[in-house]
This record gives sequence, structure tokens and C-alpha cells, in this order.
Amino acid sequence: MHLQQFNAAGRTEATEFLRPCLDIQRWIDELADARPYSSLDSLLASAREAATPFTPAEMDAALAHHPRIGEQAKGHSAEAKLSQSEQAGLGAANATVARTLAEGNRAYEEKFGQVFLIRAAGRSREEILAALHTRLGHTPEEEQPIIGQQLREIAVLRLEGLISK
Repeated sequence: MHLQQFNAAGRTEATEFLRPCLDIQRWIDELADARPYSSLDSLLASAREAATPFTPAEMDAALAHHPRIGEQAKGHSAEAKLSQSEQAGLGAANATVARTLAEGNRAYEEKFGQVFLIRAAGRSREEILAALHTRLGHTPEEEQPIIGQQLREIAVLRLEGLISK
């Protein structure tokens, strides 16, 4: 969709277009209601700030849509396709890396009660593993803002990929 089409779209169409980027209704509403945007840069700047800060309940709901890092999202929804593309670089991991990632995912879920989330696009397996191990040392209070930031980074990258200039 072109930026001009997004700006001119009906509210329902605009909100449904945004939902695969980040399924946090307050974020979607703020972006849809702030239209028209003068440029892609202004839309992305708004996406970086909308609904700040995310509430714990909003983050929990959004995390429910994310597969474990290193696992491919299932299904054919727009969000699943975006996730599959983002994690494409993790696909052909060797058995040791895959096992280490799976063990780290389990440890993170046991400690924090939710999936480990990181923007995978542009990061190597080694960078992701290092971040996972670092974040396992955090307290829940330290981890919450990082999760919010990662959700936002993923949303902005998705939005940038979906909107054409």
C-alpha cells in the first residue's frame, strides 16, 4: 500500500492494515487517527512513539502472536508471513545452535512466563543467543522495557516494509 492510499483509506481498512505490524489496539488507533502523514518518515516516527509506554497487558497480548525465536510462525496470516520473513536467517541453523536456542527459549519462558522476543531481522544467530543469555540475567522489572522496545522495533520494521513511498 502506498502512503497516499493509507492516508486516504477508511478507518477500518487503515486499522486492519496496521494490525499485522503490532496487535496493540491503542498503537493501531493512534496511528490511524493521526493520518494524514506527510511522509513515510513521519509515519515511522509516530510508530516509534505511539502508545508509549505499552502496558503489561498490551505486551502480553502482543507476545501471544509471536513464535519462539528460531521457530517458524505457522499459518498464512499476514503476521505469520512477516514473522517467517524476519526469522529467515535463523532457518538453517546447525544442530548445536538450534538446541542452544531452544534451551534458552525454555529457560526464558520459565523465568519470565512469556516468549523471548527480539528483533531477529538483521541479527545473526550468535547475536541473538548472546542477547538471550544477557537477558536471562535480568529481573522482570529490567526486562519489561526491553520487551516493549523490541515489540516497537519489530512493528516499525514491518510497517516500513508494508508501506511504499
